Amino acid sequence: MGKGTIYKKDGKRLITQHYDNYLKSFDIDVEQIYIDTSYGKTHVLAAGPPEGKTVFVFQGGNCINPMTLSWFLPLTEKYRVYAPDTIGHPGYSSEGRISARDNSFALWIKELMDHFQIASSAFVGPSYGAGIIMRLAAFMPDKIDCSVLVSPAGISLGSKAKMIQKILFPLVLFHGTSSQRHLDKIADTMSDHSMKEMDKRIIGDVFKYIRLEQEMPKLTTREELSDYNAPTLVIAGTKDIFFPESSLNKATKEIIPNLTAFKSYEMGHFPSEGHLVKINQDIAEFLKMHY
Repeated sequence: MGKGTIYKKDGKRLITQHYDNYLKSFDIDVEQIYIDTSYGKTHVLAAGPPEGKTVFVFQGGNCINPMTLSWFLPLTEKYRVYAPDTIGHPGYSSEGRISARDNSFALWIKELMDHFQIASSAFVGPSYGAGIIMRLAAFMPDKIDCSVLVSPAGISLGSKAKMIQKILFPLVLFHGTSSQRHLDKIADTMSDHSMKEMDKRIIGDVFKYIRLEQEMPKLTTREELSDYNAPTLVIAGTKDIFFPESSLNKATKEIIPNLTAFKSYEMGHFPSEGHLVKINQDIAEFLKMHY
């Protein structure tokens, strides 16, 4: 586990202010629960009918939980949704980072599930959150009834040269100048020109005030998933600079034993509002059939 704070200067106050404002924008009731785990205190958002089947939603990396949870709010109409703030990422959980290369995330998730007395569940994760689910699939596959991986980390990577050119260089320039132009370039690349202004402001403050998690979740192997048989839906973007459909399609089919469907849309890493409607329809149909 990493030590020390992930925040720079007045970052914690600014980022948690964004977090609270995002929660206030929801038109549903959200409970906030703290759970003590071996890896530190974990803050969990809970919403949806208490009697509903459970769905765990894991946030994207270097992002605030309510932002990526907002993508999947339709789940709360039918399911009891638990969305933990990932330890070591922006939010209200402890700041010591957990390795995404071993069984640490699986053990962390088990402690959260034990707290809620949940033996197994459905899981949904975008980006880094999907990579966390892959760690659970590798070490505790019996905990997963089914899973949905959206633009997932932990399976394959896009072109590093393109990431350097279109993300890293503008990020260095943004750090040096705080110019909106450079932030716009990054946001447009990440979202295929569809990122909401509120999200862009938050991403800008994350870049300014957070010591970013730079290590991606370990790329999962077929051998690691030899005992993982849960139905799995993967949704990818053809314009995703980090985990493009072109590389995910082949790798996913090679390593995931019970891949029930692979869907792709002409979208970036951040889905547009229109794509989110389609994605949530896909998820609803998948859960109805497999959960």
